[in-house]
Amino acid sequence: MTRLAVAVAAAMLVAAAAGSRMSAQGAQRPQSAAQTVATPRTADGHPDLSGLYAAGAGGAAGGPRIDDVGNITVLLNTRNDSPVTFETDGALNSRADPNVPVYKPEFWTRLQEYDDDAAHFDPSQYSCMPLGVPRIGTPAQIIQTAKQLIFLYQSGGAAGSPGNQYRVIPIDGRALPPKSEWEGYWYGQAVGHWEGDTMVIEVVDFNDDTWLGNQGYFHSADMKVTERLTRTGNTIRYQATVEDPKVLIKPWVMNPRTMNLNTDPLALLEESPPCSERDLSHLVSKEHH
Repeated sequence: MTRLAVAVAAAMLVAAAAGSRMSAQGAQRPQSAAQTVATPRTADGHPDLSGLYAAGAGGAAGGPRIDDVGNITVLLNTRNDSPVTFETDGALNSRADPNVPVYKPEFWTRLQEYDDDAAHFDPSQYSCMPLGVPRIGTPAQIIQTAKQLIFLYQSGGAAGSPGNQYRVIPIDGRALPPKSEWEGYWYGQAVGHWEGDTMVIEVVDFNDDTWLGNQGYFHSADMKVTERLTRTGNTIRYQATVEDPKVLIKPWVMNPRTMNLNTDPLALLEESPPCSERDLSHLVSKEHH
């Protein structure tokens, strides 16, 4: 579990204590029941991905605690759901996972340096930079139209990076931009298309300032990410594949995550905490920027 995932889980716990209906806490029925619900479809016959979701199995946190109306509190993936040990437990869980990106030998020293001093090198830990794709994980809410998918994220602010991030993904048949037109975005440029009942999202045109994870997992600006979302009943299976031949020996297929639909009709996506500013007191001039 990445440092982001740990921070997200901690934020969820605080919100639960306040009785919040945050979608990041989500709502679900047990998976077997959720998958027996008929998959909703749009007028053109494709699955409707719209809804508020919580990441469950394979995601940032542990199992859910379900209330009587379907809202859940996402438990911390730690010993006894304890907020005291969440950081150390999360780091151990992450390092115990054998599914990691495999870097070319010439980058091992750089990777080790980044991992040893992530507090300074991680662009999102203290520098308030966006998490990027696929590190930002699963969206808290999806809005689907005939020509676009809109992903709304609530997890961005939990790790010091900007909160309430969003992505707009065309699904109107357009092609990816050619490399000659790339500009280098934090979340890249994406297009989506259907392969059966699976939405496939291809993303290119990144900068190289984001990481794939908190263990120094950097990437080049030539990275391509392919996301796959398959809805079955009230769940979505999300999986991302990272291709970066410049630095990786082979594509990295990330562990799949299960997104669980919040079925409470009163549930809303709430505001994320802002980036925490710590530099103002150190200014030595009054120049405008």
